Amino acid sequence: MRFKHSRISRVLAALAAIAVALPPSLPVTAGPAMEKLFFIMKAKGTLSQEEYDTLVAASREEDKEREKAVAVVPTPAAPAPAAAPTASTSALEKRLAQTESKVGHLENALKPTGGDPSLEKRLSQTESKVGSLESVITTTRGQVEEISKITDNTSPSTMSKGELDSLLADKWYERLKLKGYLQVRSESILHDTGGLAVENDPFANHTSSIGIRRGRVAYSGDLTSHLYVYAQMDFFGTVSATNGTNYVVQARDYYADISLDPAREHRFRLGLSKIPFGFATMQSSQNRLALERPEAIDTAVENQRDFGAYYMWAPYAIRERFKDLVKMGLRGSGDYGVVALGTYAGNGINRPDNNGEMHYLGRVTYPFEFSNGQFLELGVQGYWGRFLPTTAAIAGVGTPTVANSHGITDSRVAVSGILFPQPFGIETEWNWGRGPVLSRDMHTIAAGNLSGGYIQPAYRHVFANQKELIPFVRWQTYNGGRKFANNAPVDKVNEIGFGFRYIPYPELELTAMFMHGNRTNTNVAPYTNTSYDYLGIQAQVNF
Repeated sequence: MRFKHSRISRVLAALAAIAVALPPSLPVTAGPAMEKLFFIMKAKGTLSQEEYDTLVAASREEDKEREKAVAVVPTPAAPAPAAAPTASTSALEKRLAQTESKVGHLENALKPTGGDPSLEKRLSQTESKVGSLESVITTTRGQVEEISKITDNTSPSTMSKGELDSLLADKWYERLKLKGYLQVRSESILHDTGGLAVENDPFANHTSSIGIRRGRVAYSGDLTSHLYVYAQMDFFGTVSATNGTNYVVQARDYYADISLDPAREHRFRLGLSKIPFGFATMQSSQNRLALERPEAIDTAVENQRDFGAYYMWAPYAIRERFKDLVKMGLRGSGDYGVVALGTYAGNGINRPDNNGEMHYLGRVTYPFEFSNGQFLELGVQGYWGRFLPTTAAIAGVGTPTVANSHGITDSRVAVSGILFPQPFGIETEWNWGRGPVLSRDMHTIAAGNLSGGYIQPAYRHVFANQKELIPFVRWQTYNGGRKFANNAPVDKVNEIGFGFRYIPYPELELTAMFMHGNRTNTNVAPYTNTSYDYLGIQAQVNF
């Protein structure tokens, strides 16, 4: 057998080297005997040619050293007996035989039963490779765990520049995180006195049975220590068409956060993103309890997004708190800064500006934490701009005219108060302002007053097995123009709804909600009011 560079050859070579180093019984005659031992080991395949040559050279060098030592020893008074060489050779031969026997036993002990030298070598190489792979896997697992901390559902990382640079240097592609959710919904109109149409719920009508309300997928991550990106698409975005509402793949967000300091307390946001106006606007539909947002706030920024640029500031600790309000299951709005100032086009999601007039916005909010662990977020916000509504012909009336071709005054202020459910909570917002609205005779669109808000109590019960049940009630009211609808008709809403959300697993959330109220059908002239009752059921899958 031949085990070049194997564990067996290394052990035997070491034993041979030790044998060379130990003082033999008869110094001068040991060299040839050791060379004979090495020759036998090579012949058996225990030593390679290279190992044999190395050991022989070492033995001969040792013999030279011994010869020098013998030369300086005084000649003994009496000559050695004639039979001494024969006796010495016999003793050395016996020692050699014993050594060979020990080597044979050691070789048999180290060799696997019925083993093959090539298998032993392959086994050693495989073990080495497995060890290397285990090391790589352990390192990668640690990196993945650290990378998972970089982003959450709502905000960029608050890791330091040094931590990010050392962890993800030259690996920008590993900084991206994929997430999303799917909402499958069915709604049933139980009663209505006229054509029911909820402006932000395409399922609230007599023709829909079951379908996908939202199918969102988002990529996000810190590409560099100063640059965070977020891109979200909806595979079931809706657009109006001549044959009704059609589904399309639609960009929902595509923006970059550029941080100005290592702690990322100061940053600019550029691109298509949510407008920081109102808690309900910024809270993700993935986290919201009610099936849809209240119109009182949503009429300000339907679809919640627009092209814009914002400056945002929040202390490091508060940015972490914004993130925790989402991670803890309290359904926070995410991190849009304690202070947000900016400007946006004002014409709605994926719509270019049509009047050359920007909207300007400011917001201040703060999430307080009390000594008992309860969180309370208070905020105030407002915006101002000019909005140019779209017009369409009204049967028997004609096409309304817009009072100002550069746009109608569009401004609001709002206050927000959210006591997060721990276990009881309440969410409320109210806004006032002026905006485009169709006149009573439906001939002119001009600025008119608006106001409205909502109140939503909720109770969060977490079972011992971490399942959750959250019953809630929401009342909302609004009276003002719906500027994003054709002709900006008056929109009057007075609705109460109640329901619950049940979470059997983190990946699955089930919601049922019953609604009763009165509202204006703002989709079809002459914009009549209707009273209604309807029930919605939804299953949401998170990933």
